[in-house]
Amino acid sequence: MRLNYKQLFECLLELLLPRSRAVREIEAMSPADWRRRAGRAAGHLPPDTLALFDYGNKLTRQAIWELKYRGNKKITTLLADCLYEELAEELSLRKAFENFERPLLIPMPLSGKRQRQRGFNQSQFLAAALLERGGGRFFEAAREVLVKVKDTESQTKKNRAERLKNLSGCFAVRSPAKIAGRNVILLDDVTTTGATFEEARKTLARAGAGKILAVAVAH
Repeated sequence: MRLNYKQLFECLLELLLPRSRAVREIEAMSPADWRRRAGRAAGHLPPDTLALFDYGNKLTRQAIWELKYRGNKKITTLLADCLYEELAEELSLRKAFENFERPLLIPMPLSGKRQRQRGFNQSQFLAAALLERGGGRFFEAAREVLVKVKDTESQTKKNRAERLKNLSGCFAVRSPAKIAGRNVILLDDVTTTGATFEEARKTLARAGAGKILAVAVAH
């Protein structure tokens, strides 16, 4: 039987990142258990950027891989539960002090090529799971507003300046009228140097967005 590209990718993934006892352990955790084990994100983050967990933590890294490369539904649900609790508190404060009301929730897009290879966008999975948790009380869905129009090279092993250069001009906004004057939550699974968030912010701001809060599961 001849395998297509996605099936080959999944076979290779199983060899490189086989499901483990750690994955089953994470899938069985409650949000409280996960927060105790995952480790809080540390280190400098740019203004208006929020990250929950420490990507250097082995369990956190395993959970992100399961989300990013397998679209693991149980782990997506777990991470979305934790994100929702954090965002509900953060947005209550921002509403009171910054008039940050009813923001649009925008998942970080993948290029068309990358999404075809994986078959899904993990940030869209997270956004959908957040909305299922009653997110409509705090934010609104905004699908396919921000798009990635350039298939960039891997960011691995690039420094921040190289990442920014690599990402330059890679995003675009469809229907700018939808975000004109609107506050935004920009959602991604991981932020490392903040370069991807920065390029996406610039694109949204040029299209007329208001305040932009960047949120990642891990840093």
